[in-house]
Amino acid sequence: MPIDLLVVNASPLITLFRSGLAEVLPALCPDIVVPNAVWQEITEAGYEDAAAKGLGSVNWLQHLPSEPIDPVVQAWDLGAGESAVLSHTYAQGEYRAVLDDAAARCCARALNIHTLGTGGLLVVAKRAGVILSVADALNELKKSGLWISQKIERLLLHEAGE
Repeated sequence: MPIDLLVVNASPLITLFRSGLAEVLPALCPDIVVPNAVWQEITEAGYEDAAAKGLGSVNWLQHLPSEPIDPVVQAWDLGAGESAVLSHTYAQGEYRAVLDDAAARCCARALNIHTLGTGGLLVVAKRAGVILSVADALNELKKSGLWISQKIERLLLHEAGE
């Protein structure tokens, strides 16, 4: 599955940077944007955090200025980052939203917004030859704070052929 345009939420960025797997993103996609609300959420931790440092040091992320939240997204009463990601993706239909939050993914399904979770990124990365093992990458992500159910983990490993 080719991925050309991504809008990424905070939790995928945080866990990818903390686990040392952030470079999976530019290896899979040439255009990666981070809404201002997500940028602020990550950098509030201070520059001692790997994700906050990473945002300021990589050249493959585009920092989006603040945009109004679409009322149809706002009605879901999600967090600021999730709302910004979904609103931008809703307005720019060719983008895929990268988020893990269950309520945000439910909203995305209701609005026909294409999504990909952090685990799904790993499956795509393995299929593209960017990583060798989804299991190893998932272990690193879990050490870095990603919570994933055993059911979803088994599904991802199955999809990856592991």
